[in-house]
Amino acid sequence: MEVTLNMWEQSKYFEDFENAANYVNGRFDPKAAEALRSRYQRQLEEEARARREVRTIAQQHKPQPARRAG
Repeated sequence: MEVTLNMWEQSKYFEDFENAANYVNGRFDPKAAEALRSRYQRQLEEEARARREVRTIAQQHKPQPARRAG
């Protein structure tokens, strides 16, 4: 039994293979690539949250300017 694909089906089929983002360590693995992207996104979000927290703490402990006697 021979399966034939029309041009649209072929382009959709090969789209995943042509996308370099679907390769992990030189192997085609879209699920591992998605997991890697997801883990990287969570790491970026955690780092951003930590930077915001550090900035908030630093602002809370920032020395206040001396008041002038008026």
